[in-house]
Amino acid sequence: MRIIGLTGSIASGKSTVSAMLREIGAPVIDADAIVHDLQRPGTPVFEAIVREFGPAVLLPDGSLDRRALGQIVFADPDRRRALEAVVHPAVRAEIWRQVERHRRDGYPAVVLDIPLLYESGWDRLVDEVWVVYVDPETQRARLMARSGLTPAEAEARIAAQMDLEEKAQRADRVIDNRGSLAETRAQVVAAWEAVLRGPGGGRDVNSVGGALPDSGPEGDAGPAGERRAGKT
Repeated sequence: MRIIGLTGSIASGKSTVSAMLREIGAPVIDADAIVHDLQRPGTPVFEAIVREFGPAVLLPDGSLDRRALGQIVFADPDRRRALEAVVHPAVRAEIWRQVERHRRDGYPAVVLDIPLLYESGWDRLVDEVWVVYVDPETQRARLMARSGLTPAEAEARIAAQMDLEEKAQRADRVIDNRGSLAETRAQVVAAWEAVLRGPGGGRDVNSVGGALPDSGPEGDAGPAGERRAGKT
């Protein structure tokens, strides 16, 4: 079974591409959804976050105040690494559990939707990486409109992740999301069909399931199409 790593940057449109993949029948494992589930009140991850960051990151109903937590960790790299040290091991274990389930069900490939794929070392554990790309101006505008952030807050969140241009240069395939939804969808369909036509096999889940290190935690002719240069 081939393992595809899907990533981008905040407000690049990765979630849109992930939804398109689901629509055409690709099994997608959503790391953000796993994080949210693991951070429910009463879970070990939730309790560890409260111990690390205190009651300031809780809402009146006792659930996690994700906006407050985000303001803390996006402003302070040390605090972000502390959060990642709590969250990443649990997320990693659950992702591999779901990958193994899809392998047993006979799927030829699976997509891992991971926002911080490069930052947390997942590029070393997948067979190929797809990056969803937009230009910086579009990324900033989308983020401010979507999340109600100030320009300074938007810049801080973008700066907290690896530069999207660098991600695109390192990717095996780039999904250019600067155009229409129809244009993006055509790229997604073509990319998935290429995976299904390609050679079988892929990563041995049992050989990589515990391999991820405990590391920390999107001009007119921008990147598009398939890339191999710079792959590590």
